[in-house]
Amino acid sequence: MVIEHRGESNYLNLALSQASERSGSWHGERGPDSAALLLMFISLQRLRSTGLDNVSFRSATQADSEQVAEIYLTSRRAFLSYAPLAHSDDAIRRWIADQLIPSGGVTVAVPDEPLAKPLGMMALSREQNIGWIEQLYLCPAAVGNGLGARFVERAKAELGSPIRLYTFRANAGARRFYERRGFRVLELGDGSGNEEGCPDVLYEWT
Repeated sequence: MVIEHRGESNYLNLALSQASERSGSWHGERGPDSAALLLMFISLQRLRSTGLDNVSFRSATQADSEQVAEIYLTSRRAFLSYAPLAHSDDAIRRWIADQLIPSGGVTVAVPDEPLAKPLGMMALSREQNIGWIEQLYLCPAAVGNGLGARFVERAKAELGSPIRLYTFRANAGARRFYERRGFRVLELGDGSGNEEGCPDVLYEWT
């Protein structure tokens, strides 16, 4: 499950453009570490057996940046194949490590067990008295366990009303998810406002 607010459009594009100017061209793509995948698999198995009682939510730290990037990239590829990323994997990893997490407002969900890796992430912001869910991504295998609903509950508690978010119009699963939780369509976009050029939807919760 994924949603975006300016995630792969103006906000991310500006950040990555600035990073590219500082660091030059991006080269090389890195796949997920096998040990990290094994730990994630174990965490997911325990999540299915024990539920969310053994999952904690905390602020993301710099040490989480690699796993947050992995969640972002795998979730995008699993659920948004119709909206290919406009930046390389390494560029996105650098943006998450250098800009998104240091900016604050990023929460991760982590199983309560040694060496556990985050299974989901959410980034929040506030602009002109309006709260925004900027990013919300789960490991694909963690979808359907109530984790996304817990993230949204936290966003409502932290930001209050109103809260807005964008998702792609083709993302039927995310649209159903948010509409069941009280979000209503505020505006339909034609895709001209995001890098992917995919029609989007602006939702609001009040």
